[in-house]
Amino acid sequence: MMLLKQREAKLLFENCGSDFSICRRGDLLEELYKRYGKKCSGSLGSRLSYIRKKYLWKLVAGGSNVIKRIFDIVGASLALLCFAPILAFVAIAIKATDRGPVLFWQTRVGQWGREFPFPKFRSMVVNAEQLKAGLLARNDHEDGITFKMKRDPRVTGIGRITRKLSLDELPQLLCVLGGEMSLVGPRPPLPSEVAQYSLLDRRRLDVKPGLTCIWQVSGRGNIPFNRQVQLDVQYIESQSVWVDCLLLLRTAPAILFGRGAY
Repeated sequence: MMLLKQREAKLLFENCGSDFSICRRGDLLEELYKRYGKKCSGSLGSRLSYIRKKYLWKLVAGGSNVIKRIFDIVGASLALLCFAPILAFVAIAIKATDRGPVLFWQTRVGQWGREFPFPKFRSMVVNAEQLKAGLLARNDHEDGITFKMKRDPRVTGIGRITRKLSLDELPQLLCVLGGEMSLVGPRPPLPSEVAQYSLLDRRRLDVKPGLTCIWQVSGRGNIPFNRQVQLDVQYIESQSVWVDCLLLLRTAPAILFGRGAY
């Protein structure tokens, strides 16, 4: 009976399409049942033990989320104030070079598959998305899920500077304030990338996406997708405010040296 339920849960998860939140909740309930369900079928003491563990887990997990959210709001607000002159300078430089829009908007996938609008300072020519199809054969990521190209001809002159220093990512601080992103977490993927994810890859969607993460400070674009997933899962399983602080501190030298930024 239990094996049948597990197979049903797996089948549901594989066929759920874009509704990852439902699948994730079902997966969590199945895991809770596996750990405590059999124990609850006996005495009153067993049931009370299950209830105690359940609500303690909710309290600890909920408290951690509240602390992380406060940390994100304070950090993003301070960063926007500190970087305001840089934001203004980059916006003026982009507008002055080719008269195109300052921001480039994409749809990205956040926690449990929820999509949200994702801004960046535009670092490519205006028709970059249309030109991408002709460059797929030159993808430096052999897995084909993510697209990275070291000498991308679509990148503008000012774009090479902003990408090297990660200044093009600064508008995403607004997503942190809005709650769609966190300061630290897996980078938000494109819907077309998520469509190619395996069940293991979808673990990246268990938490809010972030501005920086382990692989962002360990090589950025030089790290292949499979290794990115491994490092994101490592973060998910060990995340804490202390870990977030360490990764934020490591982000500054990673940006300055620019290793893997292209």
